[in-house]
Order: sequence, then structure tokens, then C-alpha cells
Amino acid sequence: MLHLSWEMMIFVIVGGFLAAYVDSVVGGGGLISVPVLLATGIPPALALGTNKLAGTMSSLTSTISFMRTGNVDLKAVRGLFVLSLAGAVCGVFVLRQIPSDFLKPLVVVMLILITIYTIFRKNWGDISTFSQYSARTAFLMGCAAFVLGFYDGFFGPGTGSFLIFVFLMVGFDFVKAAGNAKILNFGSNIASLITFLALGSINYWIGIPMGLAMVCGALLGSRMAIRKGSTYVRPLFITVCVLLVGKQIWSLM
Repeated sequence: MLHLSWEMMIFVIVGGFLAAYVDSVVGGGGLISVPVLLATGIPPALALGTNKLAGTMSSLTSTISFMRTGNVDLKAVRGLFVLSLAGAVCGVFVLRQIPSDFLKPLVVVMLILITIYTIFRKNWGDISTFSQYSARTAFLMGCAAFVLGFYDGFFGPGTGSFLIFVFLMVGFDFVKAAGNAKILNFGSNIASLITFLALGSINYWIGIPMGLAMVCGALLGSRMAIRKGSTYVRPLFITVCVLLVGKQIWSLM
């Protein structure tokens, strides 16, 4: 069992806090938290499991924050939560059979398109126009929830951003899109976490302190998003998408 120095533990706690602050609003916290964990010297598989433990604690916190302030449409996400969880279970199972690296080029292209679309839709997501799903939209949202849950379990980077984009497309504003996305992301996180628990791929000595720091970051980040609204969430969403594109391109080089 790896034990960290106080200096490295402080590094993990600060990194976890910053990761959760960003992730609680628009996703992409793994851009910070996974490299922080790898810097401690733990193996990559253990780092991913430890990150999932801390990230699930963060995801639950931000989900509760959005729900308590009425920034989640429970009717719109109730059935989608189950589909997201089921998709993640399937994704984790498939990941154990085949590698996921072939998805990297596709993810880069999708994130670039999402970023460009959001930049040029100037007032997109400022005001919610959603009322209810049509039968066709409900079917498409169900497919999206399952596919993105599968993606989160199988590969992962950008899941939060993809989920927010999907909810924006059906008429939610940025804050409610973020709140709805956290519900589905929490479902896929649970499925992945259970798998890592079963495989014993978690360092609790690092994961729990980091998770507690991420709870604090998630509380602050979600409250800031709720208070400042779309004018805050939109630029953060675009920034994280750009960083995700850069990270994926870097990993392809």
C-alpha cells in the first residue's frame, strides 16, 4: 500500500479540489485529477479506480446541490438515469474485452464540433425553452443516455460535456443542462465505481482524502454556477471543451 508524504498529500487535496470545482459545473475534472494521482506514483489502473471513488463523491455532492436549488428537471431525467447506469455497466464490461484507444480520434472531432457550435450560437442556453419531450425526442434522449453511459464506462473523457450538449439541444439553459447532466453522470459513475471496487483497483488512503477535498470543490463550484448562471457556465464549458481537445490531441501524438 502506497503512503504519501504530507507534501504530496496536500498536492492531491488541492488538485482534487480544483478538479471538482470545474467538474461540478461542466465536467472535465479528470483533466486535473488523473494526472495528479499519476504524479503520486501509483499505477495507472489504480489511479483510475481511485479517481472514480473521489469523483463519485464529488458527483453526488454537485448533484444534490443542483437538485436542492431546483436546477434539475427530475421528470426529464428519471428514466434516463437508469439507462445511463445500464450503459456504463455494459461499457465497463466491454472495456475488459477490448481496448478503447481507437475512440480518441472520434472524440477529438466531436469535441471540436461541439465547441465550434457553442461559440457561434451566441445566446444558446441563456434561457430554457424546454417544456416536455415528444415521443421522438424521448426515444433519442434515451439512446443518448445509454450511449453516453456506455462511453463513460468504456472510455470517459468529455462525458460531462457531451451530456450538457445533449440537454442544451432539447432546449434547457446551461445551468439546468449542467444539473441534468450531473444526474446521469452520477449514474454512470456508480456503475464504474462498483466495477473498480470488485477488481480491488482503489487506493483508499489517497482516494478518501481526495474525495473529501472534491466534495468541498463540488459544493463551491455548483453554488457558483447556480448563482451566476449561464454567463458563467457557458465560457467555462467552452474552455473545458478546448482543453479536452488539446489533451486528446496530445495523447495521439
